[in-house]
Amino acid sequence: MTSYRQPGVVLTDRRFTVPLDHTDPGGEQLELYGREVAAAARPAEELPWLLYLEGGPGCGARRFAGAQAWLGRAVRDYRVLLLDQRGTGLSTPQNRQTLARHTTPQAQADHLAHFRADSIVRDCEIIRAELTGGAPWSVLGQSFGGFCATHYLSTAPEGLREVFITGGLPFLDGHADDVYRAAYPRMRRKAEAHYARYPQDVARARRIAAHLAEHPTTLPGGHTLTAEAFQSLGILLGGGDGSHQLHYLLEDAFIRTGTGHQLSDAFQEAVRAQLSFAARPLYAVLHEAIYGQDKRPTAWSAERVRAEFPQFDAAAALAGDDPLLFTGETVHPWHFETDPALRPLREAAEILAARSDWTPLYDAGRLAANEVPVAAAVYHDDLYVDTAHSLDTARAVRGLRTWVTDEYEHDGLRASGRRVLDRLIALVQGEI
Repeated sequence: MTSYRQPGVVLTDRRFTVPLDHTDPGGEQLELYGREVAAAARPAEELPWLLYLEGGPGCGARRFAGAQAWLGRAVRDYRVLLLDQRGTGLSTPQNRQTLARHTTPQAQADHLAHFRADSIVRDCEIIRAELTGGAPWSVLGQSFGGFCATHYLSTAPEGLREVFITGGLPFLDGHADDVYRAAYPRMRRKAEAHYARYPQDVARARRIAAHLAEHPTTLPGGHTLTAEAFQSLGILLGGGDGSHQLHYLLEDAFIRTGTGHQLSDAFQEAVRAQLSFAARPLYAVLHEAIYGQDKRPTAWSAERVRAEFPQFDAAAALAGDDPLLFTGETVHPWHFETDPALRPLREAAEILAARSDWTPLYDAGRLAANEVPVAAAVYHDDLYVDTAHSLDTARAVRGLRTWVTDEYEHDGLRASGRRVLDRLIALVQGEI
């Protein structure tokens, strides 16, 4: 282990070994990385452990600089483990480069099927035994991390001291189709709210989409920007300042040249940074698989359900006078054609989309009998996780206490994490 300091904290790099397939503990092994964080004023003090599970899927734990955001609040009471979940960050990353060793798309798909919440939680139980000697620990789950925490409550509640969930109460028994049928109306509301704030962006977005419909553009790094890919910039609208970010991105899209107006290099680079899955390919590959629980394949659910909402059709919007609607939090087959980080994984993604033997992720009976203290922040009209579904789940988990707020968007833990975590701790401890 290596320890080092940042302002207000002492960090220790930790590595763990877990089986790829927990039903075959003697088979292929993965190395997982976790960053231990303790307050600099008391680095050796015996404090309860708090495990942090990042959102995603496919995202490594946030890299803090010192005691930033919620971490500064957490180290007052806990020793924190920022875990890179399997396949992310420094934990045996899974991407087009590492997956190339699997010589067939089927082998890639079979391998990737082991990177859902069920495997992540079993990893956590191995790590817990090593770090705490078997004592229960606390868990903070953000977004998909909350999905993992809910699976934890369903399968290994004996390992949990308390659970905090932010923007991450999953739909317990719905199919992916139900998730996206609820998602598209939210996306429309977010787009309409953006245009109400920045009405000048209606014409700007239409102009960009019309240009791309006639001239698909190859971005730096080989990413193909189409009108549909441009629409997916709506993922920004799920963050607290996302509408402002989108506005500033749109306002300087074109530049005058000797041969007319073209999409500027600055715009193209900014779009590439937002749309590329190079840093988190599992987000795209497993995005619908995290909802797979029954014998029905997900079968590119977001793409199929989108057809039920024709107002999102870019060509139809451009043919008339309607504003171009943005999308977000959806993955489509064309992502695996436009993004060079995903193209080599296209066939594996097709196989995962057709898979029909996913195991259930949540146990309604165990959740109804839950005895672990749980508190959850539910963000009003969250773009990424449906509020109504979250509240249904909250009612299904015995003793779960909610804080429903419209002060923050989905990134509330990042934007004002000390206050969010402080509120959840108070809820769990019965102080409010």
